[in-house]
Amino acid sequence: MTIQRSSRMFLPILLLSSIAAGGPVLAAGAAPAGSSDNDATLIQIVQESTRQFADVNVAESAGYGRFLGCVTGPDHGAMGIHYVNGALLNGTLDPTHPQALIYEPSDGKLRLVGVEFIVDQATWDAAHGGAPPVLEGQSLQLVGFPNRFGVKAFYELHVWAFRESPLGAYVDWNNNVSCAKE
Repeated sequence: MTIQRSSRMFLPILLLSSIAAGGPVLAAGAAPAGSSDNDATLIQIVQESTRQFADVNVAESAGYGRFLGCVTGPDHGAMGIHYVNGALLNGTLDPTHPQALIYEPSDGKLRLVGVEFIVDQATWDAAHGGAPPVLEGQSLQLVGFPNRFGVKAFYELHVWAFRESPLGAYVDWNNNVSCAKE
């Protein structure tokens, strides 16, 4: 299965879980203001393991493929442009290998602002006795079925590891991310 085909299969899933408006950048190893040490652990892991993907060409070489345009919020904020690695949509979670990388477009360039972890609920629940996923102390959100996209239920977690979010590092929409310069 090619990356593009895998990404298209999961397009509805990402539509449910993505959005962006320019703002403060997090320094390597830095946690958002008000974060606890426990909150900062996943941010630091993501920063260390995905820093090389600041160059989108490196991300593409590693199997991440672009799909969707820049995703903006229904009333505020955005998620940005998602690059998904279809091979990682396999029902497992690893804090060093997010299923999606999130970029903000700015004057013809893409800036890495965060990641998204995604896992199918049925696959996860079958393997884990129905216990919802927790990644480095952060609970993934369940997007249930039925939903407005008509896709199976899934768990998701955004991590704004490279762009601070005023509402927290693990929310879907980031008011400091924008699609205005796409």
